[in-house]
Order: sequence, then structure tokens, then C-alpha cells
Amino acid sequence: MSKPDELLTVLAATVESEQSTQMSLTVVTGGTVITGRLAPEAVWRQRVSEVLKDSDQLRPFSVAFTALEAQDASALRETAEPPTHLHFHVARILQGTMGIPETGGMYRVAISDVNAWTVGDFSYSDH
Repeated sequence: MSKPDELLTVLAATVESEQSTQMSLTVVTGGTVITGRLAPEAVWRQRVSEVLKDSDQLRPFSVAFTALEAQDASALRETAEPPTHLHFHVARILQGTMGIPETGGMYRVAISDVNAWTVGDFSYSDH
């Protein structure tokens, strides 16, 4: 496993501490380009849980994403451990001139797996 980028870790920690979903980021990981906005982990987990609850087949898995809610979220943010993952929402995998999915998805990426990144999200068009 590679050493995580310190600046990227600081950005992730800021998203967590500010509880903001406004930070746009594009990363390259494993040859894949993912672009979108970062979310605090608790917000990301809640949204994934909501999506799973809406599915008859996947409803039982929603509990795995809300298990941390029983713990005090503010206590989790105050720990000295830096974040290890980026939590994207409204994100797309860029493939040629397309973004998949068109409406944006929820992705979790290990910071140590990010090969390159830039602030901002990339648009795509079929023009």
C-alpha cells in the first residue's frame, strides 16, 4: 500500500470537520477517473443506507451503513486519526465523453489508492 497524499488527507479531514458537501474533486484511482463532490462519511453512509432501504432485495444491507450512527459522531470527528477514505456523492466515473451514472453515484475511495487528483469536477458533453 502506498503512502497517502498528505494534502489530500487534509482536504478529507476538512470536509469531515466542516461537515460540508461543497468540495468538488476529481481523482484517478486504478486507471479510473472519478469526479464529484466529497461528503463527510456520516452523510455518505446515511445516503447509501437510504438508497438500500428503498430496495426490497438490498434492504437488509442498509444496517451496515448506519451502524456507526449509534456512536457519537462528534466524538468520531475529534479523534486524532486522519481520514483513510474519500466519500464521493453526486459523483461520476468518466468514460470517454460519458459520465456513469448520469445522475451521479456514491463512491468510497481509499486515499492511499489515489494516483492523481485535482480540485474541481470535470464536466462531460456529447458535443
